[in-house]
Amino acid sequence: MSSTLLDLRRADASLDYLERAREITPMLAAAADEIEERRELPERVVEALIERGFFRMLLPRSLGGAELDPLTYVQVLEEIAKADPSTAWCLGQNSGCSMTAPYLDPAVAREIFGPPRGILAWGPELPGAGRGVAVEGGIRVTGRWGFATGSRHATWLGAHVPIFEPDGTPRLNPNGRPFVPTVLFPKSSAEIIDNWQVIGLRGTGSDSYRATTSSSRRNTPCRATRPSGAMGAAGMIYAASFSNVSLGIRPRRARRLHGASSSTRRQTRWRRELDSNFRFRARFGSVFVVSLLGLRFVAEARRRAAACIEVSFYRCGR
Repeated sequence: MSSTLLDLRRADASLDYLERAREITPMLAAAADEIEERRELPERVVEALIERGFFRMLLPRSLGGAELDPLTYVQVLEEIAKADPSTAWCLGQNSGCSMTAPYLDPAVAREIFGPPRGILAWGPELPGAGRGVAVEGGIRVTGRWGFATGSRHATWLGAHVPIFEPDGTPRLNPNGRPFVPTVLFPKSSAEIIDNWQVIGLRGTGSDSYRATTSSSRRNTPCRATRPSGAMGAAGMIYAASFSNVSLGIRPRRARRLHGASSSTRRQTRWRRELDSNFRFRARFGSVFVVSLLGLRFVAEARRRAAACIEVSFYRCGR
């Protein structure tokens, strides 16, 4: 395939997903207050996202994914964040989790990500959150994890756990560091703990979860040992995802958070108190300026990355 044809296909996919994002934003904006109040994405919103392929942006084409290039992907998140930041944040987390797909046995990958509702969520790796003990045929995992963004609409969960031998000896990698794989299991085998009581990004439903499960074909441990194509390590995708969600949130969301007057919304007591607190307003102003500078940095970094990619494609074409 010529580089020109490849570039044209990439351009078509980029425009298609950006158009899908712009098409769905009125629906998300209308549902934004409900999303924050319920602390989750309503079913109609989840179905709309599934129908438009937003949960499959980073999945391989062999699994029905888009294999979207990273710059288009983060632009899609920015567009969606303009309408509802919680929805964009969920997509960023669920998409990062989906990057485990290339490292799974193909049959396991199809089982998890093949169905339309094949959505994976997990919380961060935290010391002492869980552990895995080697047993015959696999490992037995026990623990409690937090901050599982997007877990309310997911069908699978994951956990990052250090592995111990039956005698309690930690299993190590060749470099001498602890072996910490990611274990995947159906959400139905876990207990979701409803503890996401916050004042911002409430709609992400980033609850905690508890599970005791044994590994098998259905939850084979997976661990990325090399970058996945053009996307690189999943950790970098999380950073790119959430920084570009911040670009979409924009200053109007910050003003709304600190309780700016509105003729159509009744201010709550805490918003009125913060609005009249001089120290808070002064501190908020300084943070607001710093955040604008941060957003400007992210936008400039994205512009430079786009320029570098264009140069790389040009040189490869030659």
